[in-house]
Amino acid sequence: MSGTTDVVDVVVVGAGPTGLALGIDLARRGVDAVVVEKADGLFPGSRGKGIQPRTMEVLEDLGVLDGIRTHGGPYPTGMIWQDGKRVGEHKMFDEDEVKAASAGSAFNVPWMVPQWRTQEILFGRLAELGGRVEFGREVVGVEQDEKTVTVRFASGPEVSARYLVAADGGRSVVRRTLGIGMTGETVDPDPVLVADVRITGLDRDNWHVFPPSADGEVGFMAICPLAGTEDFQLVAQFPEGTAMDLSLDGIRKVAAARSHLSPEDVTEVRWASDFRPRAALADAFRSGRVFLAGDAAHIHSPAGGQGLNTSVQDAYNLGWKLGAVLRGSAPASLLDTYEEERRPIAAHMLGISTGVHRGEVRRGAATIQLGLGYRESSLTEETRASMSEVRAGDRAPDGTMEGVRLFDTFRGPHWTLLALGVEAPELPEGVRVVRGPAAQESYGTGLFLVRPDGYVGWAGDTSTGLAGYLTRLGIR
Repeated sequence: MSGTTDVVDVVVVGAGPTGLALGIDLARRGVDAVVVEKADGLFPGSRGKGIQPRTMEVLEDLGVLDGIRTHGGPYPTGMIWQDGKRVGEHKMFDEDEVKAASAGSAFNVPWMVPQWRTQEILFGRLAELGGRVEFGREVVGVEQDEKTVTVRFASGPEVSARYLVAADGGRSVVRRTLGIGMTGETVDPDPVLVADVRITGLDRDNWHVFPPSADGEVGFMAICPLAGTEDFQLVAQFPEGTAMDLSLDGIRKVAAARSHLSPEDVTEVRWASDFRPRAALADAFRSGRVFLAGDAAHIHSPAGGQGLNTSVQDAYNLGWKLGAVLRGSAPASLLDTYEEERRPIAAHMLGISTGVHRGEVRRGAATIQLGLGYRESSLTEETRASMSEVRAGDRAPDGTMEGVRLFDTFRGPHWTLLALGVEAPELPEGVRVVRGPAAQESYGTGLFLVRPDGYVGWAGDTSTGLAGYLTRLGIR
């Protein structure tokens, strides 16, 4: 290789939540990876602020839960205003439904953390593990052959890697360079203003909702206190074709026109953007040695808080597979299961987020993502004639056994075998065995092989077939 080319195992394009989460997962597996980012720093806005219970489990495994908890908070109750008066409360999600659906998890409500803060926490964890992010690296070309993929930049040395992951957002340069199309629709033709602002005159105990006027002259606005900060996120909808003013004066006018606030109550604009809600799914999640993840693969309406969560879980699915193949223990065909497993999930969640945006779906069990799984995956083997509630392909529930928390045994980059009321066979060093003398509340009895990303890959009443499964995946 030329001295002008850096050589790594994996190059991740994009230092958003997806790219940083993947960087962490690869770093803890000893994979030589670099995250490259076009901008000169991390994204500065609140945008994806809702973290669902399943993603909280993922972030705990990645070692950032303390920071997420410290710098976030629960969703506030919505407060509806009319003519300067409080006229009623609005629950942002169905609390009873969410709590019922989150049995078997330590997390039973969505958690609010501004996206910029989430990225800071992930960035810090990546640095702690020895990973690196190179800012100011704009991708201008991608080429690949049977063995490598090479990335060219507007400036600086090119990077050659065994694999590339495009986590560079909805306008992904990598996806466009590869010629992968996106199929989608405009969720709502009306543009939306989103801004992080400082405001006086509103309490921080409520998510303040200002409905549109009956005559349509004044549009919808919501102002939400951002947990762990002094900021509020202001969201306002405009008629199709409106040119929005993102300046302090422009946002002051919007706030004053749609609420009882005076223009001067908006004291500062820290970040502002406008967008048109859209839903789109990439026609493929892989092209040769290049994978698409996050917004590069699927674009969501922000309603329901599904985009960031689905994206981080893309990274969580792909990280262990890349690590296993790069170690040489697993066959390269394992990487085919990334698109097989994640594209149907992304399509399903796009339907959910679009339904929430249009008022057709209530935030609740469908949006917390604990019920998602891979029962139809080629990686899933269910060998029992009669099955407990937990089946192969399902997310492995949390809980306790003999006073030990199950997620404490799952945490880390390894596989875990739960042997509940049955004898555990001798297994390779790469599998941690956890034995229970009797049935466990969520699982019942049997053998449950839990993947590194927390889903049951194989389940049986006896160990018959387990050795073959382990051999097929190169687990040793």
